Amino acid sequence: MMRLNDDITVIKGIGEKTAAPFRRAGVFCVYDLLTYFPSTYKTYPEVSATLTADEGAYAAVAAPIKNISEHYAGSRLLTTASLNLLGITVNAVWFNQRYLKKSLKPGIRYVFFGKISYKGKIPEIVQPQIFSLGDYEKLKGKKLPVYPKVFGLTDKMIEKAVINVLSDIHVDEFLPDRFLEKYEMTGLDDAVRNIHFPENDELLAKARRRLVFDEFFLFLLTQRLNASEETKVKNSLGPFDISVSSDIKSALPYQLTNGQESALEDLLSDFNGEYITQRLIQGDVGSGKTIVAFIAMAVMAKNGYTSAIMAPTEVLARQHYEKFSALCKQLGLEIPCILLTGHVKGKARAKVLEDIASGVPSFVIGTHALFQEKVQFNNLGFVVTDEQHRFGVAQRNALAKKGENVFSAVMSATPIPRTLALILYQGMNISTITEKPSVRKPLKNAVIDPSMRRNAYALFVKEIRAGHQGIIICPLVEPSENVDGENVEEYYEKMKQTLPPDISVGKLYGPMPADEKEQVMEDFASGKTDLLISTTVIEVGVDVPNATVIMIEDAQKFGLAQLHQLRGRVGRGDAQAYCMFVDTSGSKNPSKRLEVLKKSNDGFYLANADLKMRGPGDAFGVRQSGDISFKLADIYNDNQLLKQAAECVENILKDDPDLMSSDVFKRFIEDSAERTYLNL
Repeated sequence: MMRLNDDITVIKGIGEKTAAPFRRAGVFCVYDLLTYFPSTYKTYPEVSATLTADEGAYAAVAAPIKNISEHYAGSRLLTTASLNLLGITVNAVWFNQRYLKKSLKPGIRYVFFGKISYKGKIPEIVQPQIFSLGDYEKLKGKKLPVYPKVFGLTDKMIEKAVINVLSDIHVDEFLPDRFLEKYEMTGLDDAVRNIHFPENDELLAKARRRLVFDEFFLFLLTQRLNASEETKVKNSLGPFDISVSSDIKSALPYQLTNGQESALEDLLSDFNGEYITQRLIQGDVGSGKTIVAFIAMAVMAKNGYTSAIMAPTEVLARQHYEKFSALCKQLGLEIPCILLTGHVKGKARAKVLEDIASGVPSFVIGTHALFQEKVQFNNLGFVVTDEQHRFGVAQRNALAKKGENVFSAVMSATPIPRTLALILYQGMNISTITEKPSVRKPLKNAVIDPSMRRNAYALFVKEIRAGHQGIIICPLVEPSENVDGENVEEYYEKMKQTLPPDISVGKLYGPMPADEKEQVMEDFASGKTDLLISTTVIEVGVDVPNATVIMIEDAQKFGLAQLHQLRGRVGRGDAQAYCMFVDTSGSKNPSKRLEVLKKSNDGFYLANADLKMRGPGDAFGVRQSGDISFKLADIYNDNQLLKQAAECVENILKDDPDLMSSDVFKRFIEDSAERTYLNL
């Protein structure tokens, strides 16, 4: 029988070659596969002999093929099959499917399932799936999983692998019956099976509820167990002279907001406190968290200690380095700024490592490279993690352990209601920055429908002509037969053809090679690229004050938290900025979410509004959580389950310590918890 930790190559049908796309998706073992949850589900409707569906809807039609043709549209091969639907011509269209002309036979009746569109008066089914009548009948009415898209990995490949695993494994239960009963949870094995292949909506809802509970439970339990192993460390670094903070504030060309002042006071109070502490600095997008970190780091330097700030991308690390270097020069601070990233190699790297180890109080700015073994700090006193959710707990701790007694601060740009933050960040002190610097003009928001895109493009051209930059967000990387929505690849080509030729257009998405991704972000940050077409990967990792206009396609599919994060990519300078949410739902009335976004730029207000407005139907589709990267759980929508999981953890650790001696429980915790939450 398979074990959860077995390599995926033990699964029937997966060899070393087949394993490659699975590993690109983060699936290395059986456990990873079972927790590679569907992003949505596809239900095949009744077959129709007529075409009654509206544009953009999905339909299944049974019709014979009249003829098949091929032609090129730019670099893409288009295969068109003309269907005879009770005397009405309907075209089925595929992109780059060379085999179809030979495999499809005119006169034969097939079932075509896909999205309806209209080209003039002739209806089209775009990228339809093709079935025999018998094969389609077997699928009709079933809910089939649609998995997150990764290059080289199809739904069929994943589905087949999951079926093979489930036929050979039973997922052991680790929660005692009394907790299952108290929280009305389905069994774990049933939950895993029904999340992949639900027989109906009720079983799917029960499966998701159990697995969301487990995500929260394991995260909180792991957090508590790690905290219990730590003892309070006496602060041996102080007392600190904090006078330089007042000098810096007086020299700045602007005044700190009340929130920035409060967060800075909290950090300085920590430095002179009795114990070494960790602090979460939670601030809305554009609230000015970085300058707070800079001043606290300067206090450390003036007291003889080095500080390190870790960023999730090389581009952002370089931006911090340039900003900190400029501020030190502007303020007359003789504090060396040192940059360490993966691209610093050879003699240059050796010199950087030597400088870090020298013991000279400095600002060390970098990426994951900072916590590698060869990096040795002499007098590390303070570490800051920017965009904290991009790093694992182990990674953050590894950096802090480069010194004897090290204060830590993590910065988060996702506004989480305090009640939830206290649960999620147990053991951390919390500071919140709600205001934005007064020099920034309020963002102008608009909800538009697809017919207004040309006006939107004109605004992009106007802003770019004025020396600014723009961003367009698409939910998909490329066309998908399973998920409806705009995609980066086609949008990129469209913009190159639509906009004047002197406007440079770039594209960015997650599956790109890391070096290529970094280069694209660097080109945009430096101003070489005028307009960037991107997925939500742009949500973090680059700061471009020159970007003034953003348009988010299929905005109704995202949650408030993520939409707010995305629009926070613009308006970081002193110029007026604009955000357009494109509602492609076809509804005459914009969604309540989009209307709330239109009216307010306050992330904390939006976070609380999200709690009230989100429904269970939002759980699948585009990821919504924004900050905490759970696979299924959503801290807003699932806040009651989060509270129940926290309660359950307390019961286990306080009232039932013997539970930890359970072999099943311990094995499940050891095998799954660290891997599941490696990115938290």
